[in-house]
Amino acid sequence: MRTSPWLGLTALCLPMLIVSMDVSVLFFAVPYIAADLSPSPAQQLWIFDVYGFVLAGLLLTMGSLADRVGHRRLLLLGAAGFSAASLLAAYATSASMLIGARALLAVAGATLMPSTLALIRHLFDDDAMRAKAISIWNAVLAGGVAVGPIISGLLLEHFWWGSVFLINVPFMVALMVVAPAVLPGDTAVPGRRVDAFSAVLILAAMLPIVAAIKNIAADGWSFSGVGLVAVGVCAATVFVWRQRRLADPVLDLRLLAERRFATSISANLVCMFALLGNSILMTQYLQSVLGLSPLRAALWSLAPSVVVGAVAPGAAAVAARVGRPAVIVSGLITSAIGFTVLATLTGVDSLVIVLVGATFVAAGIVAASAMIADYVVSVAPIDRAGATSGLLETSSELGGALGIAVLGSVVNAVFRMEFPTNLIGGEASRSLAGAVASLPGLAADQRGTVIAAAREAFVSGLGVAAWTAAAVLVVTAGLVWWSSRSDADRNLRSGGLSPLDRSPAYPRDSRPSA
Repeated sequence: MRTSPWLGLTALCLPMLIVSMDVSVLFFAVPYIAADLSPSPAQQLWIFDVYGFVLAGLLLTMGSLADRVGHRRLLLLGAAGFSAASLLAAYATSASMLIGARALLAVAGATLMPSTLALIRHLFDDDAMRAKAISIWNAVLAGGVAVGPIISGLLLEHFWWGSVFLINVPFMVALMVVAPAVLPGDTAVPGRRVDAFSAVLILAAMLPIVAAIKNIAADGWSFSGVGLVAVGVCAATVFVWRQRRLADPVLDLRLLAERRFATSISANLVCMFALLGNSILMTQYLQSVLGLSPLRAALWSLAPSVVVGAVAPGAAAVAARVGRPAVIVSGLITSAIGFTVLATLTGVDSLVIVLVGATFVAAGIVAASAMIADYVVSVAPIDRAGATSGLLETSSELGGALGIAVLGSVVNAVFRMEFPTNLIGGEASRSLAGAVASLPGLAADQRGTVIAAAREAFVSGLGVAAWTAAAVLVVTAGLVWWSSRSDADRNLRSGGLSPLDRSPAYPRDSRPSA
């Protein structure tokens, strides 16, 4: 007898909660790790960055592999690998060992993320139920990033830094116990091939591009950053060329040739651009402008999550009445309104304003991204649900990296223009973090003047960055609306319905034609 698909969804939320938490769980642990393992500055950066780098480079390949070997099987292998890597990270005896363990965590995480979304496609045949399930999945994903620092802070108050990794193990063990009973095991396509060279090309494209984005955000434009982008673009070009010639490609490019699908992937990238960009701005504001402790800042940052938890399922219900395009456009505009609040009303002591603006941003993004994920999963051929989910997650990783890089760079550029260089030079005049770091070496009467000027300059930069994000969201909303209206007009003339409003767009046993 088939079990309830909602039990399966509950099981799938376990790995997503842990994988998303792992993105932010190190925020509070860094000082303890530094004291224990004594990493160099470069190693400390790699402890943070290697997880995102490897994850972004493997999502598409692992999604394709899941279609080949079965989504539940790869999910269980990933859970076992994630548990082992967590143990290795928790008991790491050197910075190099911790970096390697974080890389292994990313490899395992890359198997979990596309497998969970693909399994939701198999669990829920009804369009409305699947939309609600994906909304819940999306809310859990966003919630994990928010609660990660809080769980980390609470653990570090009572245990050693390795506990932030050990917390992963019981969740993954629970998944391995319940998954065989509640998740389908017959989703494999045994004849599917996974091209190894394509997997290498994806890594060669993603790793340099993500590294360049992070470097440009930290140090500005440089020849090395542009060179990394060029290497990534070249590898991506070869990847596309190879996919066009493979009988069994890792990525079916005919999906991207379909305008509605391509618009959805682009809109998802913009959603993550806004969400992660806002998160980094909010974190800096709460800690460095308002001067809150890391734990208090993390607790305040949870406030938007209360609203988001209700918005995600509600978006699916609204979409059933008015269609996905209306919800996606409304979500993007709502997020743009949130950024407008941040741009126009934020001062150096505006906790309530920042929380209200961040709530609008998060609520709008979660509503829009949930409907985008539902659409992308719905229109994908069912035998490529894993690969398509991997593409969606890859766009999320790229969007998040771009959001942090672009909006962070805007803030720093405005900061450098606004900060009075006659007060102090060097790193203190380049960013708020640099100004805060310089305070211990200043005279007591100079500290107040420098930090006040730095906070004012940062708030000015935050305003410009918020206007930038709002503009990007409004333009994206217009593109989504235009795409859906053009398709509706064409389908009205032909007597059909746009796949953006009804799903699936393609029969489950077919692939879209060019």
